[in-house]
Amino acid sequence: MLLCFTANHRNADLDLLEKLSVGAPAATRTLVDDELFVAGAVVLATCNRFEAYLDIDEPLTGGEAVAVESVVETMAEASGIPVERLRESVAVHRGEDAAAHLFAVTSGLESIVVGEDEISGQVRRALDTARVEGTTSRELERLFQKAAHTSRGIRSRTSLGGSHRSLVRFALELASSRIPDWSDVEVLVVGTGRYAATTVTALRARGAVDLRVFSPSGRAAAFAARHGLEAEPSFAGAAARADVVITCTADAVVHEDAFTPGHRVIVIDLGLPRNVDPAVGAVDGVELLDLETIRLHAPLEEFSAHADARALVGDAAAEFAADRAAGPAITKLRGEVLGLVEAEVSRARARGAGPEVEEALRHLAGVLLHKPSVRIRELAVEGRLDEAHQALETLHGLAVEPSLPVLAGDAIVDAAIVDAAVCGDAGGGCPRGAASA
Repeated sequence: MLLCFTANHRNADLDLLEKLSVGAPAATRTLVDDELFVAGAVVLATCNRFEAYLDIDEPLTGGEAVAVESVVETMAEASGIPVERLRESVAVHRGEDAAAHLFAVTSGLESIVVGEDEISGQVRRALDTARVEGTTSRELERLFQKAAHTSRGIRSRTSLGGSHRSLVRFALELASSRIPDWSDVEVLVVGTGRYAATTVTALRARGAVDLRVFSPSGRAAAFAARHGLEAEPSFAGAAARADVVITCTADAVVHEDAFTPGHRVIVIDLGLPRNVDPAVGAVDGVELLDLETIRLHAPLEEFSAHADARALVGDAAAEFAADRAAGPAITKLRGEVLGLVEAEVSRARARGAGPEVEEALRHLAGVLLHKPSVRIRELAVEGRLDEAHQALETLHGLAVEPSLPVLAGDAIVDAAIVDAAVCGDAGGGCPRGAASA
């Protein structure tokens, strides 16, 4: 069973998101290690959302409710959030709904700026982190690969693709109403990570030329050398001269005493946890644009593109859920055909046949399996899997045990089965990884 716990800009305030982003990632490690029902976990934490995707074993009736409550309690304790507050603020998606939610998130449909560019990379890095920490699972791997594939399809098939949306660019658009010419201002970037690099690129696209960087962790010189900036040794000194300060780091929080009263400066805080104390906005001359302010000014969705993208997400979620239902039939058919092939290979070897004969037989098996395997999956998507089961029993004498209904929470067939049936044994019918991407 797949579960997604999500707190985001629609259902939670920034304070709760901050606490979750700090405490809950460690909680997922605890869940995977200590709870028998949690087979895997991937955590996605961005500047406006926290999400935990869990692969849950549900051996008992009512196990889902027990799992949900246990996860909420564990995350609340790790984050210092009252259980009742977290329960009220976190939405829970199950099974196909969890898949559809991740597909929408990865495609930028759930972002403050609809269609933003950065989110797909953040989702990919969340999976990479889970791999490094050993918390992912086969079902989660398949889920996130399908999410990446769906996102690419939406960007290529709707007008959301190629629009270069991002939270950074939107924040700069808001600031541009106060800055007539970016080439005339001095900008201080605080941070040296990926988001800082994205910020530098967006600033240069706006025409900014006087760009400086400060790093609380001491990495400013290396970052400046890579990106053609000037490194600043002191935040206070740089902020006293800057016209714009943009923070995007996890290493520090800036307080009001770091700014000189009366010096006019726009401060853009893109960090989560927040990099700038809200009290900074009360300093004379300082205008603070934080995530809450940016969210209030987010643009309306482009309705036609958004509707098309949502339809593609729904199709992808239905395909994802149908994979499990199709699995037993595909496995039965493969077992039948490959069993016959192994018998023929053994007889060929006994007659002195060389490896080229064995290779030809295995290739033929792949070719024969390819089309019916694809068709079984198509029938599962269409809700006509019983026709495939009847055909296998009528033509091959194979009785397929009916799988559980594809309801919210269902897992999927082993990715290796589908990949091998649809691609790997089909004589090069599609490139490696295409079916699971």
